[in-house]
Amino acid sequence: MDGLATNGPLRFFLDLPDPRAANVRFRLIDLIVIAICAVLCDCDAWDEVEDFAESKKAWFSSFLDLRHGIPSHDTFERVFSRLDPQAFEQCFVNWMSGVVEISGGKLLAVDGKSIRRSFERGWDKHGMSHLVSLFASENGQVLRQLKTQGKGEELSAILQLLGMVDLKGARVTIDALGCQREVAQTIVDCGGDYILCVKENQPGLHGSVKRHLDEMIAEQFKGVDHDRHESREKSRGRIETRRVWVTDQIDWLRGREAWAGLGSVIAVESIRDVPLEGRSTERRYYISSLRDADAGRVARAIRGHWGIENSLHRVLDVSFHEDESRVRKGHGPENLSRLRRIALNLLKVNGDKLGKRKSIKGRRKIAGWDHDFLLGLLTH
Repeated sequence: MDGLATNGPLRFFLDLPDPRAANVRFRLIDLIVIAICAVLCDCDAWDEVEDFAESKKAWFSSFLDLRHGIPSHDTFERVFSRLDPQAFEQCFVNWMSGVVEISGGKLLAVDGKSIRRSFERGWDKHGMSHLVSLFASENGQVLRQLKTQGKGEELSAILQLLGMVDLKGARVTIDALGCQREVAQTIVDCGGDYILCVKENQPGLHGSVKRHLDEMIAEQFKGVDHDRHESREKSRGRIETRRVWVTDQIDWLRGREAWAGLGSVIAVESIRDVPLEGRSTERRYYISSLRDADAGRVARAIRGHWGIENSLHRVLDVSFHEDESRVRKGHGPENLSRLRRIALNLLKVNGDKLGKRKSIKGRRKIAGWDHDFLLGLLTH
């Protein structure tokens, strides 16, 4: 275990405080190693973690202290429900700080996600876990994660996340949940730039931006300095055309002084042609601190933010079955979610290094079959 713990990412979890009393039968780091391995290998619940460990008992015994056998699923559930999520998150942060350089022009996306079946009682779904994640769009890595008090209470978590990283030179994209003056001020104060989606939760701002940009587009921005970018993508018979307009002439925007560093407004139009369904058009609006903005650069940033749905949320639901998870006790839902994100990062980064050009789901299966690949995921 010593070599595994000191040479790979697991070394960042060695000092994690143990929530149990003295005279425990299993070391905390051993439980964490088994849990991470199990989640890497397509296990999604504590009983599956126990069964997985039993099936690989000889292999685990070669580097873990399992003199008392394999921990039961009750042991895993009890420990992870009591494990301090903030301390666990700090271990995760320390690890990711050594893996990903996030300043200097990086694109960061902030978004929230509910674990839909994590409520403790069927008649009270307010207790479901809702997590806000900071995501490096350019390399698909989850950098930070915090639990909120519920959907609609994300602001404090967003501000905490932004305060945990070096934003100098970074571009931060956030959906409408983060379109708040405090968020814009924090990003600018930290040396970053923001692109914030504007929706009806800011009715005055949204109405003004929408009305003026729609008029400018209809008049082809006559007499207005702007930049425009268009791209087209074809996939499975569907053709999607995306148009982006950016202007830094915003003298008409009332109350702009209240938004720190506000330098431009943006309209993004998506036109989808789907066989047998016809054509649909959607237009979104954004405010940004970017000035003299390149529409192509803005388009890539916004497109990168949309990627969080496919690269993170969809993967967690489809490949890790997160929305089907029934882990509910204590801090269990949040900590198991963090295990999934640890596993996802390992599968993405180390899976690429090990030459496994497979989907995340495929890599999870290979990890369950191939001990060398699984060990490589933990140590590279």
